[in-house]
Amino acid sequence: MARITLRQLLDHAAEHEYGVPAFNINNMEQALAIMDAASSVDAPVIIQASRGARSYANDIMLKHMMDAVTEIYPQIPVCVHLDHGNGPDTCMTAIQAGFTSVMMDGSLKADGKTPADWDYNVGVTKTVTNMAHLGGISVEGELGVLGSLETGMGDKEDGHGAEGKLSHDQLLTNPDEAVKFVKETGVDALAIAMGTSHGAYKFTRKPDGDILAMNVIEEIHRKLPSTHLVMHGSSSVPQDLQEIINANGGKMKPTWGVPVSEIQRGIKHGVRKINIDTDNRMAMTGQIRKVLNDNPEEFDPRKYLKPAMEAMARLCKQRLQEFNTAGQASKIRKVLTTAEMAKRYAKGELDPKVA
Repeated sequence: MARITLRQLLDHAAEHEYGVPAFNINNMEQALAIMDAASSVDAPVIIQASRGARSYANDIMLKHMMDAVTEIYPQIPVCVHLDHGNGPDTCMTAIQAGFTSVMMDGSLKADGKTPADWDYNVGVTKTVTNMAHLGGISVEGELGVLGSLETGMGDKEDGHGAEGKLSHDQLLTNPDEAVKFVKETGVDALAIAMGTSHGAYKFTRKPDGDILAMNVIEEIHRKLPSTHLVMHGSSSVPQDLQEIINANGGKMKPTWGVPVSEIQRGIKHGVRKINIDTDNRMAMTGQIRKVLNDNPEEFDPRKYLKPAMEAMARLCKQRLQEFNTAGQASKIRKVLTTAEMAKRYAKGELDPKVA
């Protein structure tokens, strides 16, 4: 196998009715944990890097890590995705670094914190789509601004996210506008706003329909049955991981994430990509804290990073099984090259199907 584009992978996911977790990475340990999990259950996977991760690890290092994992696990189709690109330049440099998919988040302006208007979002997203599709690269767009329906505030993580108070309309993607957005931009996948947010502190209570609007997903899917939907900020923030961290010197406040059952509900209604970062951070941090708490004399990083990798791999494997991604890798008979995908775009085979 080889690197796969997001479009080919999500088309396969739609055909076989599964979702694909998109795991964020910053380092080698995370990349290996994700691939170990994917290999253990025969699952395709999306590995994504944010602008913050690219700054932390450097594009050259990320490129060689991606080359390495596809060589170590040749049987696993891997989509390498840019998370929350803030402009055409950011997306282009990611493509040059070997990413097979980019997100143009035009819901915010280039500063990554100021909510953008409709014309800006459509214009910048269409620019990136036209550019990327020439090379067969997939594009994810976003309509609506990620933030909390409980507080009305935008979310900020890794230097990205709306600042200040947002209106209810901004926090919920309008289904009719979603149809128009997909038609005008030609995106391959659409991230929508429905109450999820980045980081660990998503909800102060177990979420219900008032603060996690899954009905928005269902309505958009009814209007856009062929469009692949994306849930951002979809870590579940497991209670057991919170307890491990706090039992070993951590001070995480009580919090709730997105229940797996709600994600599974979304998968039944067109959600094909599910972004997960916080859960993996918690899994690793809990084990690092535990090893150092139990063995304060320890100073060999391998002694705490190996258990951390194993904990992250267990969580990734669990999500791959819960989203029905497990067992799907071997069903992808041929990974199309970006050149082959470019020809499909040029022929109009991949144009959005909008009634």
